[in-house]
Amino acid sequence: MEKRYIIGIDQSTQGTKALLFDGEGHLLRRTDLPHRQIVNEKGWVSHDLNEIYRNTVQTVKTLVAESGVAPEEIAGIGISNQRETTAIWDKATGEPLEEAIVWQCGRASGIAQEIAEQGHAEEIREATGLQLSAYFPAAKMAWLLRNGGEERQKRAADGKICLGTIDSWLVYKLTEDHAFKTDFSNASRTQLFNLKTLAWDEQICEMFGIPVCALARVCDSDAVYGTTTMEGLFSEPVLICGVLGDSHAALFGQGCLKPGMIKATYGTGSSLMMNIGDRPIQSSHGVVTSLAWGRGGKVDYVLEGNLNYTGAVITWLKDDLKLISSAKETEGLAREANPADRAYLVPAFTGLGAPYWDEKATASISGITRTTGKAEVVKAALDCIAYQITDLVRAMEQDTGMRIEELRVDGGPTRNRYLMQFQSDITNKRVNIPDAEELSGIGAAYMAGISAGVYDLEKLAGNMKRSVYEPKMDDEIREKKYAGWKKAVDGVLSK
Repeated sequence: MEKRYIIGIDQSTQGTKALLFDGEGHLLRRTDLPHRQIVNEKGWVSHDLNEIYRNTVQTVKTLVAESGVAPEEIAGIGISNQRETTAIWDKATGEPLEEAIVWQCGRASGIAQEIAEQGHAEEIREATGLQLSAYFPAAKMAWLLRNGGEERQKRAADGKICLGTIDSWLVYKLTEDHAFKTDFSNASRTQLFNLKTLAWDEQICEMFGIPVCALARVCDSDAVYGTTTMEGLFSEPVLICGVLGDSHAALFGQGCLKPGMIKATYGTGSSLMMNIGDRPIQSSHGVVTSLAWGRGGKVDYVLEGNLNYTGAVITWLKDDLKLISSAKETEGLAREANPADRAYLVPAFTGLGAPYWDEKATASISGITRTTGKAEVVKAALDCIAYQITDLVRAMEQDTGMRIEELRVDGGPTRNRYLMQFQSDITNKRVNIPDAEELSGIGAAYMAGISAGVYDLEKLAGNMKRSVYEPKMDDEIREKKYAGWKKAVDGVLSK
């Protein structure tokens, strides 16, 4: 029986999706399962690792059962994962030692502060491309080791404990030989990986108190990670042959394969990522450098900026302010708003990420007048998403000296036509939206399909239909609006 189908697994912050693709790379079917968001009284955010693993297996089993495709026809599996979420488990038993620390969780901020006070921040940034922050797994891993006391730290030093990101957890659990591997994209987001040597940085690991032997082997994104039976689904084990962090997978799925190509993924938070080719560029404008992926023994680099609150701002309007009952209402309200209203919302509810990196910044609504009403506040909320993306676009243009012509976008908020037109207007860029919504899963599946010899990269590019928004705003108005945004941001910064 011909093996011509590919499965993409997209393990995200909210849940796990399984996607089935045919031999030409067309999406045939999807299934998904949510998992619990575990938040304690301190506001710490965790995930149950075993729940994530069980859901991964169940979504794939359901997908195959409902598709009518024979398990023997599956050629390969690709995995994309929520990045920075950090796991710890026993290497011998595969049992988690604690719940995973989710990327948003700030419980390790004290550790990052300690290392900053020791004067290591710039050294870490130069080696890893990342600003020193508890957002990244290094501080989270250090917290997990400290929380287990001296015994846990000794076991880690003896190679009896695994510290990793969600991709390495799933690969370990799914593969027959319990392979402990990660890919270049995920490794580059740990704050422990040296972008120049392309290896774990022993000196930085020592700063955080993390034994290198507790970290996964780093592989190309298109490597064979092992084989899986998916707990008995496949009588003949199937290759896991594509692994990428979710934003990197979306970059690949969007076809941003050349230097200067850029995409934005809009979600709870957002990521703007720019392919900068085979050499790293150290940002001096507040974004970070990471690896895009490794393919065929070569790596590509990216500039990236992460935003804490984009889609989450709409959730805040709905759940906390009770201004709307669904996200769909925002488009109509924004169009009803007085276009002359000068209200600006700066969503620094947990500080500001790139390019400001101010964890003590505070949220604000400024510029309101007597006539500012619900529609104007909703418009300001949508506008702030576009303004934050614009901050990052301008930073990347300054860092690279490249003129960006087009912004490729994906994620739920891209269905909001008001937001996308304003995004095009305020960046003065063409905004390009694919009809597919599952870009992370698509990118992982494409990577696996190419690795398995099912897909041809050049032919995949024609699979997606796209809609385009062109900028219509007058230059003077654009700069005036953006200057108002910068003034509003300046008003909330702590420094």
